Amino acid sequence: MKAVILAGGLGTRISEESHLRPKPMVEIGGKPILWHIMKLYSFHGINDFIICAGYKQHMIKEYFADYYLHCSDVTFDFKKDGAMTVHNNVSEPWKVTIVDTGLNTMTGGRIKRVGKYIEDEAFMLTYGDGVSDVPLDRLTKFHKKQGKLATLTAVHPEGRFGMMDVDGDRVNAFREKDMEDVGWVNGGFMVLEPEILDYIEGDSTVFEKTPLTRLSEEGNLAAFRHDGFWQCMDTLRDREMLEESWSSGRAPWKLW
Repeated sequence: MKAVILAGGLGTRISEESHLRPKPMVEIGGKPILWHIMKLYSFHGINDFIICAGYKQHMIKEYFADYYLHCSDVTFDFKKDGAMTVHNNVSEPWKVTIVDTGLNTMTGGRIKRVGKYIEDEAFMLTYGDGVSDVPLDRLTKFHKKQGKLATLTAVHPEGRFGMMDVDGDRVNAFREKDMEDVGWVNGGFMVLEPEILDYIEGDSTVFEKTPLTRLSEEGNLAAFRHDGFWQCMDTLRDREMLEESWSSGRAPWKLW
């Protein structure tokens, strides 16, 4: 099964970082968050990736072009015209297809553009800015059992603000947000059948709007509820929180 990763947006809400690089290339623990997402898939045996690139897409291509050199010991012999020898190559067994899906293309349009690489088989899809400990093996089995065209992972996002218990004009108490306050949201990590491409008209299609709405109305969209860890990197605060988790050795998404 292939994993498609949406990595082409501008990342305007984390502009402190994204003006220099694509948002999926913003680093956590010295590695792009895109790498962390791919390591999660690889942990579950999924090593064939299609990256939907756009904004500063050349940086993603350059990263993977040099990836095995960054991960291995290398000898350059300048007496032999600069001959290069790679020692103990420790890079992952990944096959990575990077597609320039356009600068301003919407999420649905990006998926449509990589259709020829997906082929006629079910595939996984997620966003290039969110990490999780979602059990992808159970997600895949759940999708097959439901028999629908699409399954998304439903998660509880972290509440950014505390709640107030108010009675009339009086504040009775402050408390932290809990899951019941926040509800379920689309956390990505989807499993999709190839017929999903027929629900996307073109570059201007926002996948989360018309296609998913139509699928839900048809009863063709399932939700895999995940109560574990999930965190997107929308802001600099999010990045700092993920960095702290990683550096402390307590990153919940590090399953490998």
